[in-house]
Parts: sequence; C-alpha cells; structure tokens
Amino acid sequence: MPDVILSLIDSKSLDSILSMSVGTIAEGMESRTLRRIRPESSEGVIRQFDVDLEGEILEWIDSVGDIDSDEVLEKLEISLDKKVDLLLLLCHWSSVGEWRCWDARLFLYVEPSLDTGVTSTESFLLPRIWGDFSVNVSSLDRSSFIESVVIDWMSRREDLGEPMDPSSDPRILPTMESHQNLSGGLFDLIEKSRMNDLPILLGREYLESRSWHLGMERLENMIG
Repeated sequence: MPDVILSLIDSKSLDSILSMSVGTIAEGMESRTLRRIRPESSEGVIRQFDVDLEGEILEWIDSVGDIDSDEVLEKLEISLDKKVDLLLLLCHWSSVGEWRCWDARLFLYVEPSLDTGVTSTESFLLPRIWGDFSVNVSSLDRSSFIESVVIDWMSRREDLGEPMDPSSDPRILPTMESHQNLSGGLFDLIEKSRMNDLPILLGREYLESRSWHLGMERLENMIG
C-alpha cells in the first residue's frame, strides 16, 4: 500500500528558491550552500534529508539537457512535466516537516472526523477532505483525538468479530501503539499547519508530480 504524504511548506522559502535562476539552484545544491537558507525542521516531525534532495535536484538538472541556466524555472523552455518535477522537489526542499501513512489506514484516522463518508483512498488526495478534517479536529485536543481513533478502531474490530484480548492476538498492543503514534503525528501536523499558516503539500508515493497539490492548487497550475 502506498503512503499518502502531507508536508508543511514554508511559503517564503519556496518563493525565495523559485525566484533563483536554475543555474544558481544547481550551484547551491552542488556546493551545499543552500542548506543555510532551508527552513528549520519543525520539532517532532521528519522530512526528506538535505543530501537526498540535493542529489535529486542535480539529477533533474542533468536530465533536462541544454537549458538557459540564467532563467528561473517558470520561464524555462521545457515541458510542463519537467517543470513540475522540479517544482515538487523544491517544495520538499521548503518543507518544515512531513507525515506519511498507508492510504488504507486513513479511513481510521480521517473518516470518523468528516461529516461525510469517504468512498475510496483516492479521496484522500483531495485538499477539501483535509480542509474539512482540519476544521473538525480543531475543537479537539491531542489526547481526545487519539482516544477517538483508538475507540473507533476497536469498534471496527469488534464488528468484524476480531478478538480484543492480547492473549488471543499478540499483535493487538503493537497495532494500538502504532495507531496512537500515527494519529498523534497527524494531529500535530494539522495543528501546526493551522496555527502557523503553513500550506500542506499533498500527494502520494508514485503519484506523478503534476497531480500533487499545494494548498488547494495543483502543482501543474502553479507553474503552467
């Protein structure tokens, strides 16, 4: 099952790096000097490593061949798909933290807090789902949200006739702990987004770059 990825983006950092020429970006990634202006990671969340993103960005630059390195990304005369591929990488560079989860597990963590049901995992790639979720959990504290997730999970197990006694199923306690950790991490990320006005970059593993969203807007519409 692929991971759905929610990443908190520092808009000022993204605007800053998008205003640089592609040549300046390449030089900064190769010399590692752009690490100095990458936003600080948010406490308690992870994000992609500097060195991994530097390598991917330099690979992108090698892959596009002969370009005018004095131009900014938006003005390069290359395909839209290529532009959006770099835009996505630069969004990850501007991230202060991200949260990942198997898409099927989101029915446990997200659906109970929505006013309407979710028909498929594809729905979790829609920004409005996360906007509604953010509004609805804003009235909860972290402990209450985690508790609601665990209670809902236990109720679903009971409905399926699954045992709830750890002696009957040794996986119950580790699974419960996993749900607690993941739901707590999700609550923290959504709260940071809301409190600090950080837009969410939304996508999934193996999803083409043009189909990712930043806030309510698809990446392909930001650079097209």
